[in-house]
Amino acid sequence: MNIRLVRPQIEHKSKALAFRQEFFDAGEHVINGSELLDQTDNYEEWLRSVTDNTDKETVDPNWVVTDTFFAFDDNENIVGIIDLRHTLNDFLKDFGNSGYSVAPSQRRKGYASAMLKSLLDVARQNGMDELHLSVERSNVPSIKAITKNGGEYERSFEFEGETADIYRIGL
Repeated sequence: MNIRLVRPQIEHKSKALAFRQEFFDAGEHVINGSELLDQTDNYEEWLRSVTDNTDKETVDPNWVVTDTFFAFDDNENIVGIIDLRHTLNDFLKDFGNSGYSVAPSQRRKGYASAMLKSLLDVARQNGMDELHLSVERSNVPSIKAITKNGGEYERSFEFEGETADIYRIGL
């Protein structure tokens, strides 16, 4: 399986909005790892925000330096989105260095594992030596993607009445 991680660009607008709409059509209103693509109606504003957040000089003061990527398949379709948070602030200590989502129609095909594997290379290139990822205990496919990429259970926490686990991946 081949996927490419690509930073969002203006030319991705129609595919990005279609990707977002697929979640909404499936009754899902949260797109993990999307840096709030699920909460904006203005692609250009979202693009400006994710671009600003890639640099310590322009990152939102309430956030951390973050790289966001669309995952494209061989047919140039967006099959997922993933982000890499270079550091963790107090808010993120329970949410980890990365969030990701795969389009509902593309799940159970190995895309999450491939996206995470590619992101580990990006993290290494940025001098990171480990990633922490959180996952709801009920999200078995995501747990499999994390453990397939070397994730080891570290600890648990409660969020909105649900138990979630933190996994560590050494780089």
